[in-house]
Parts: sequence; C-alpha cells; structure tokens
Amino acid sequence: MDMYIDHINISTPRELLNEVKDFYCNVLGLKNGFRPNFSRFGYWLYAGDKALIHLIESDSHFANEKQGYLDHFAFRATGLASILQRLDSHQIEYRTSFIAEKNLTQVFFKDPAGIGVEIGFVAETA
Repeated sequence: MDMYIDHINISTPRELLNEVKDFYCNVLGLKNGFRPNFSRFGYWLYAGDKALIHLIESDSHFANEKQGYLDHFAFRATGLASILQRLDSHQIEYRTSFIAEKNLTQVFFKDPAGIGVEIGFVAETA
C-alpha cells in the first residue's frame, strides 16, 4: 500500500480562522486558492498546485488548556534563510535543531491556533 498525508485540517471560529489563514499565507507563503462550495465557510491554502492546509469555520472546536497528544505536523521545504527572516519579521518565536546524520535543519514554532509546526530543510543550516 502506498500512503501519504494529503492535507492538514484546522477548524476554528471565524475570527481565529482568518488569523490562521493570514499566518500561513503571510509567514509561510502559502496561497489561498480554489475550495469547493462546502456548507461551512473556509479556505484551502496551497503550495504550488497542492492544497496543503484546509481551514474550516467551526464553533464546536476550541482551544484546550492542555496540549493534546498531537504535538505538531511537519513540512519539508527549501529556503531556510527566507523562512527564518519571515518568522523574525513577524516576531514569531521559534527554535531550530540540526540532525547531523540526516543533514537536516528543523525549525519549530506554533501557529495562531497554538498548533505546532515543523519545517525541515535538507542541506541548509542556520
């Protein structure tokens, strides 16, 4: 069987949903694009022709006082210096880690909904 992650879905109240959309578009450079006409308001955010993040308005989802079991999701990308510059310019706290055995630099931060995000960069160092 061949399997891969198709997209990440984030469901929040509309005000936070718009903030999350702006974060992924302005900070990570994703583009708001085509989304089928669903019954609930939302956005699909694209990297190239791939809708990586689906955002849906929801009044039944809410912030938790404690972190759940899902720690973060991860992207693989190029352009480490550009991402660090964008995070810095938007005053977003992050941490980096380097895995020598994989020649991989990881950048960890949280989006406005408090969801953990990792971006991995092969053969790029901070």
